[in-house]
Amino acid sequence: MAVHKLYIDEFDEVDYELIAIHTSLEDYRLAYFLNQKLPILLSKSKSEIQINIKEGVTHFSRFIYDNSDKDCCWNLIQNKNEVTQLKSDNNQNLFANSSYEIATKAYLLPEFKKVDYFLKVENNDTEMEEVIKIINTIERISTVYPVDTNQIKSKNNLIF
Repeated sequence: MAVHKLYIDEFDEVDYELIAIHTSLEDYRLAYFLNQKLPILLSKSKSEIQINIKEGVTHFSRFIYDNSDKDCCWNLIQNKNEVTQLKSDNNQNLFANSSYEIATKAYLLPEFKKVDYFLKVENNDTEMEEVIKIINTIERISTVYPVDTNQIKSKNNLIF
């Protein structure tokens, strides 16, 4: 009987490219402008990306375009979100038994805290420099650049 071995290194290959986008646009407006400029049709995904952090659970919005003809997938993912916690104060003072909310910033990729959105392109057949030039023509986008996927420490957050 033949023995077949699978090595974990075979599955560790990165098959996507990541573009960082700095903008003040809302996610739906950015998706709209990307749909106008690029040959894609991003639509709001019903399944948001859930991340558990010590302050609580947060959800990041996601827009997806799945091109089954070319077998490629485009994801526009929010990088910044807030987690609100309800704290109660049980001290014996004037404001005893009061509760208040604390908002904490949460990031999909914490090593890129200044990035507002990521565009994850899987099985891409187009030139990424050309895509970056096109995205850079959208008004109210300040910076667009490719991200080296080998330098990302929290790669597991990009598995969805």
